[in-house]
Amino acid sequence: MAPHLVNGIPTRLSMWQRVRAYAVPPSMIETCTARRAAGDWAGACAAARVDVDLDLRAVRRRHGLELTRRLRADLRCLAPDLLRWHLPRIAPDGRLRPALTVALARYGPLRLVVRTPPSRADGGQRLSLALWEGPGTGPVRPHPHPYPARRFRFDLHRHLWDAGRAPDLAVRAEAGWAAEAELLLRAEQGSPRGAFTVRRGARGHEVLELLAPDDSHAPVCRPVREALPAQVVAALPVLPEAAARPLPDLELLRAGLVSVDRLHPLVGAALRDAGGAGGVPDAGDPGDPHRVECRGEVHRIALRDGVLSAVDHDPDQLRREELLVALGGPGLPCLRAIDAVHRSPEALPAVRERLLHGDGGGAIRVVEGLLGAGAVLRDGALRDELESAAGRLVDSGLFRAGLDSPRSRVVPRPRPGGRFSRSSPRP
Repeated sequence: MAPHLVNGIPTRLSMWQRVRAYAVPPSMIETCTARRAAGDWAGACAAARVDVDLDLRAVRRRHGLELTRRLRADLRCLAPDLLRWHLPRIAPDGRLRPALTVALARYGPLRLVVRTPPSRADGGQRLSLALWEGPGTGPVRPHPHPYPARRFRFDLHRHLWDAGRAPDLAVRAEAGWAAEAELLLRAEQGSPRGAFTVRRGARGHEVLELLAPDDSHAPVCRPVREALPAQVVAALPVLPEAAARPLPDLELLRAGLVSVDRLHPLVGAALRDAGGAGGVPDAGDPGDPHRVECRGEVHRIALRDGVLSAVDHDPDQLRREELLVALGGPGLPCLRAIDAVHRSPEALPAVRERLLHGDGGGAIRVVEGLLGAGAVLRDGALRDELESAAGRLVDSGLFRAGLDSPRSRVVPRPRPGGRFSRSSPRP
């Protein structure tokens, strides 16, 4: 039985509940799955809004056939929708954590990485897939943090992006820090014992050591006995966030805030026995028809011929009433209700969430289901949201084209005496 949340849904879980409802829509998952099953990894990336910034022929010329073979095998295992599902996000709205480079796989000094855009260009929430070729190399397109992040890495957590390893999620989600730290230390320094750090809060961290009393005991974590110099601490391996924090899906299931069938299919299959049979239904999609009290009667407002219409009024009467409104008179309750739906509908939060997470197609489907495909948007909150989303898409495209440098936005202005100053400080 799902636990009862006495004080309401915690803010963090409320965010993840919205993320799971909107960030990776079922249509994306279905298309990615079909293309991946057909061997079209690039098509699956396109369906998941992942831009591919690598050329396998160029990789073969520079690094040889064996590395290219390993890279191609990993690309065929990649489930970009599953990757998007698990990437780190930020409060309060659950957008992708901006300006990250996350390692997915290692090939000696090379890394297969996925990058998130900076916040100024996150319209569409697009990702990019690339091969990081070691220190001193940059991405094909500009990025504020091109090096793989130490704290956010998936190369030790293939179950978060590899479709074939997704069943491992059930075990890894329950693994303690000691087991995860042992994997980390083996990968970083070839030894299963030693010191490492764990991020605590926004700025703090904790230094722990992994040890075992003897060979017959499982390793355990404990704080280091003596304080280490800052430069030594900075060089220690960092326990990845994927290992240090609880799995959101597991928390949602156990709190009864989502049901298994509302999760990504690969995640749901792995966590089917994890508990929690609840789930709050998605009430974001509008209903049809609406009902309005108009002149002492209950009238219907429904889609007719591609537009939202007052179906219980004669067309001639509606034209007269619309003319009266244009001249400043009071409108029919039915017409006022239609106007309110155009400007700020009840489904606006559902539209806003879809736009925030880059699902423009899903947002348009909600609008068309509400107002009809032939509707002309009126001034109001709905139109503002759609125009703002369109502007963010333009910013994202400029960033991808390398035309959106923060310095390019600084406009010089003259100082007294003919000298110039910048209108804003350098970033």
